[in-house]
Amino acid sequence: MDRLLDRMPERGRATVAWLRAPSRRWIRIPAALLLMLGGVFSILPVLGLWMLPLGLALLSEDVPVLKVPLERAARWIEQQWRRWRGRA
Repeated sequence: MDRLLDRMPERGRATVAWLRAPSRRWIRIPAALLLMLGGVFSILPVLGLWMLPLGLALLSEDVPVLKVPLERAARWIEQQWRRWRGRA
């Protein structure tokens, strides 16, 4: 998550950092659920699949069981991306 934050624009980084604070749990959980719901309706113009992984990442802050599978998936995706970019 920290590596992703380093790549984000300043405004997005500040928002995610604000949401990740432990005291913001009651804001973070509904925001994560709304993002995941928006990811399901990705056929609509503003909503997209990008919302689903972001919602899962936010939810993993409060549900420790999600952390390990999400980290594994992120590493796999990054590895595949590097492999694909190496061929292009």
